[in-house]
Amino acid sequence: MSSNVPATFTDLLARCTHSAVHLELRDSYAVDYEHGPFADWRAGHRHQPDDRASWWRPWLDMVQETVNRGVAMRRARIVSEPVSEYTQFLYDGTFTNVAAGEEIRWLPRRRASDIALPGNDFWLFDGRIIHWNHFAGDGSSLGSEVWDDAPEAAELCADAFEAVWARAIPHSTYRVN
Repeated sequence: MSSNVPATFTDLLARCTHSAVHLELRDSYAVDYEHGPFADWRAGHRHQPDDRASWWRPWLDMVQETVNRGVAMRRARIVSEPVSEYTQFLYDGTFTNVAAGEEIRWLPRRRASDIALPGNDFWLFDGRIIHWNHFAGDGSSLGSEVWDDAPEAAELCADAFEAVWARAIPHSTYRVN
């Protein structure tokens, strides 16, 4: 279902003109318990809000650049409660995304039961280009797929995201339990 869409996520975000929304549906993603940010977090490392230099990464730079050119970036996470250890990890680091300009909300899964949701996580760019994220049962990535010629699917994604967003709790007031 893809045609002349840029091949990479970075290209899609760079060409986005007004909105980039992301819906996350899983309670964990490709957890490496031995190495990397999740392992560091489990060992007690936490980013300090007043030390941006220690946590400002390429992703956050890209978010800030995108928001600075007028694109609204919003992310909604549907989460099971009590939250998984991985969701707690995400929650603890989300302030960095917010500082970069991304708006983030959390929706307890029990409050999403009557919302029609796509079967996969997605990014929706400018309400028309879908970047699907596919995952295995263990959270490892199975790759992505871009659809730019599926208006019905784009409408489903937009409607699902807005329904979740309307019910979700802003990061500033959501508390994990």
